[in-house]
Amino acid sequence: MLDPLQLLSAYCEGAFPMGHEDGSLSWFRPPHRGILPVQEFHVPRRFAQYLRQHPFEVRWNTAFGDVMRGCADREDTWINDSILDSYQALHEIGFAHSAEVWRAGKLVGGVYGVAIGGAFFGESMFSRETQASKVALASLQERLKQRGFILHDTQWTTPHLAMFGGHEIPCRDYLDLLDRAIRLPAIFDEERPPEAQLMFR
Repeated sequence: MLDPLQLLSAYCEGAFPMGHEDGSLSWFRPPHRGILPVQEFHVPRRFAQYLRQHPFEVRWNTAFGDVMRGCADREDTWINDSILDSYQALHEIGFAHSAEVWRAGKLVGGVYGVAIGGAFFGESMFSRETQASKVALASLQERLKQRGFILHDTQWTTPHLAMFGGHEIPCRDYLDLLDRAIRLPAIFDEERPPEAQLMFR
C-alpha cells in the first residue's frame, strides 16, 4: 500500500502508479498525456438525446470500493490489491471519488479518480449495462465543469474517450496545466475535510 501523501505528491508532479499481478507497482509519466477538456466537453448528438432520458440513477461516493472492484473485474487489470488499498485510503481522507450508475438498486457502472484542487485524475471506469459508463463519464464531466475544475487527466486516450473530445498533449504542456489546476480552490465533494482542501494550495 502506498502512503497517501506520497501518492498525492506524485500526482502533483505528473506521475501515477499501476499495479502488477505480483503485487508490485510501477510509476508512469508518459511523454504525451491524455486529457478530456472540461469546458469544451463534446457530447455526441445521439448520446445527448439519450442522456436526457436515460434509465439510470447517478450517485456520488456511496460505493467507492465497489466501483474500484468493478473496474478491476476483467481478464487483464492493473488494479491489484495494493492499488485497491491505496485508493481506498485516499477516498477515506477525501481525495478519491466515484461517480456511480445504479439501476433497480444495482451498481451497473461507474468511474473513479482523484481530485486535487481543480484537477481530476481519472483512473478507470466500468459498465455492466450498455451506456452505463458513458453516463458516469458525462455526469462526472458536468460536475467538474460546475465546480470550476480545469483539468481532467485520463492518462492515455482511447476511442471511447476520443468520441467525447479526449486527446493527448505533450507532457510539458500537461505539467503547465497541472500546476495551474492544483492551485485552484475547486471542491469535488462538499463533505471533504477542510485540511484536505488546503493541503496543496
